[in-house]
Formats: sequence, C-alpha cells, structure tokens
Amino acid sequence: MKNGQNLLRIQESRDAGFVERVERESGQRVSQCYQCGNCSASCAYTHVYDFPANQIMRLIQLGQKDVILRSRSIWLCAQCQACTTRCPCNIDVARVMETLRVLAVEAGAVTQKDIQLFYDEFLKSVAAFGRVFETGLLASYNMKSGKPMTDADLAPQVLRKGKLALLPHRIRGRKEVAAIVRRFMDGAPERG
Repeated sequence: MKNGQNLLRIQESRDAGFVERVERESGQRVSQCYQCGNCSASCAYTHVYDFPANQIMRLIQLGQKDVILRSRSIWLCAQCQACTTRCPCNIDVARVMETLRVLAVEAGAVTQKDIQLFYDEFLKSVAAFGRVFETGLLASYNMKSGKPMTDADLAPQVLRKGKLALLPHRIRGRKEVAAIVRRFMDGAPERG
C-alpha cells in the first residue's frame, strides 16, 4: 500500500479467462462497461466499499479474480438495483455482484458455514422484528462466527449517514411474518 491506495501488479495476477467466466455465469456483457461511473454514483454503499462498483467491473475486465473474490464490496452490495437501473450499457451490475459472491464461495474465499450462519441469523432477525434489524444482525453474526470486530471500522460512517438504526423498528404484522419464517424453517432441509 502506498499513500492508502491499493497497488495491483496486474500482469502478475491476471486470470485471462475470468471475464469470460463472469459473463457466462451472470449472463451479462461486463466487457462492454466503459467506466462511466453511474453504478458507483448511484450506490448508497460506495463509501464503505473497498472497490466501488465501477472498479469491480474494471477489475473483472483486467482478470483480477483473486482481488475481486476477496473484496468486501461484493458482500456489501444490497442488491437494490440502483446500479443496474442507471447503467447505460444495460449491464445488470447487481447480478454480476451476486455471481461474484457465488464464485467467491466456490473459490473458498468464504466458507459455506459462514454463509449459512448469516442466513440463519438473518431469518431470526426477520422473525423477531418483522423485518431485518441490520445492527443486531451484524452483531449477532460477528459474535457467532468468532469474528466480533469484522467491519467495526464501518460503523461510525454508516451510523453517521443514518444507514443503520441503533434500535429495531417493529412493524405491524410481525407475528404473521414470524409464522412464515417458522413454516419456511420447518420445511427447510437439515443443515450440517
């Protein structure tokens, strides 16, 4: 790192087939991205990404598989579709981010156990509050995964911008939502 910037040795770490694989698995023409920056400008979480969405797209084009699959940006994407809506190339950027998460799991950059733990904690939060309580979800997941300080550096920025609440919002109909979650969990296959 020099002056707080990530330096890449592009030729040494290039995976020439990565862009083709991402395009095939996502169904999107990432190679057509011309770096207008609309995706990053429309993203509510760009300020906490290690690489904004347009840089993720460029890194794909450059074959920087390992950098991308270890990036936290692909996991922070909320799938809100703002990037996709504003893309002049009609690239479904949110779908590309989801594809990158799947590839990260396949590559062992994240464990299936951690993903299952996150999904379980997410559903518990929805069952308890009728919707996800992000702050509680993060705290619970981080503690149970044995990584209590993960993303703690993001808290001041996210709280200051009003992106996370300190207390959960309780909605009407939360008992009905809890019943739906229970039915889902009762019908879900056993996890090991």
